[in-house]
Formats: sequence, structure tokens, C-alpha cells
Amino acid sequence: MNIAQFSQARYTTKAFDPAKTIPDATLAEMRTLLRNSPSSVNSQPWHFVIAGTAEGKARVAKATETGFAYNTAKILNASHVIVFCARTGIDESHLAKVLASEEQDGRFATPEAKAAQNTSRSFYVNLHRYDQKDAQHWIEKQVYLALGTAMLGAATLEIDACPMEGFDARILDEELGLRSQGLTSVALLALGYRSANDFNAKLPKSRLPVESVLTEI
Repeated sequence: MNIAQFSQARYTTKAFDPAKTIPDATLAEMRTLLRNSPSSVNSQPWHFVIAGTAEGKARVAKATETGFAYNTAKILNASHVIVFCARTGIDESHLAKVLASEEQDGRFATPEAKAAQNTSRSFYVNLHRYDQKDAQHWIEKQVYLALGTAMLGAATLEIDACPMEGFDARILDEELGLRSQGLTSVALLALGYRSANDFNAKLPKSRLPVESVLTEI
């Protein structure tokens, strides 16, 4: 299939087969997809926690037990669950780390190119930090770019997936010790293989007509 066909075939899996596990080689490809996700000015303001053991998934599921119990089985029965975390701020230390990584990877032909990249990234970070005062919202937008990358990537790897916002971030942040690391949980993505009892697999895909969502000028 081409990429458009994968986008047509993918759907939100509502029930996973607990007996099926994602192979290590396929999971390695998912890790690569996460690492290569795009972000504004290459800010990479995220961290991904992958729960692949029964104990790990149970820890994540704690955040659904009160108020979001409909998601508990999805987490426990999935092969793996990714916790998408946003940084609670982009400080100078993080900016320096990103710049050093870019330099090591050979992105700067001259010292001036390095300085220009640093200036550009700092401009946007400070724009959201001080002027628009929406830094956390902006950071979380970048995390959702990674979520979208992971969802479509999973489809191309023939992995079923279920994105979830239905969980208590305060409970999960505490369970995983995220806030002490300058992180907060934003979304979950359960990965695995559909159960024969997954009702959603049998339903036709539904989207608004193309003319109502797309304009060409």
C-alpha cells in the first residue's frame, strides 16, 4: 500500500488481543519514528515513556481507574503503551543540548550557521515564553506532531493503535515521577494487534467530504 492507503486503512483500535506482542525489530522502528518526529525549530520538547511489561502497563493504567475506566483494558491488553510527555519549559540547558546535537551531526558548515540557528530557535522560544505567553501550549503542539507521526507510522508497520487523552495526568505524572524531571504527560498511545471482538474494526471509516475540508487556491 502507499501512504494514502495506510491512512485509509488505519483506525482507532478499541480492543487489543493480549496474546499478541509487537516483535522487537518492529518496536525498534517505532522508536526511530518517535526520535525522528518533526518539531518547530527542531526544539524536540518531549520525552516518550514506553511501557512494554505487565508491571509497566499497570502503572500507566492507574491513571485511568478513576473517571476513565473505559481505557483501562486497552492499556493492559495492548502490547505496548507510549506515554507522550511534554517538557514543562524550554530552558537554556535544553537549547544548548539541541544545538550541541546538531553540531555533532554535522548540520553547521560554519560558526555563523550555528549562531544563526541558535538565534532563530531562541527567538521562537522567547516569542512564546514572553510575548504570546503560550509556551506550554506551543510545546504540547510539538508533542502532538510526534503523536501523529507515531500513529501513521504504526499503520505502515501494520500495528494497531489507540490514542487516548482519557486519563488523569496528575496521577500519571506522580506515578512516573515526571514532574521532578520537568515533564508532564499529555497523551497515551496503545499499540498492539486488534482483538477479534473489536467492534470498531468492522465499522466503515467516516470522514467529512473532501470539498468541506479542503480548498485549493
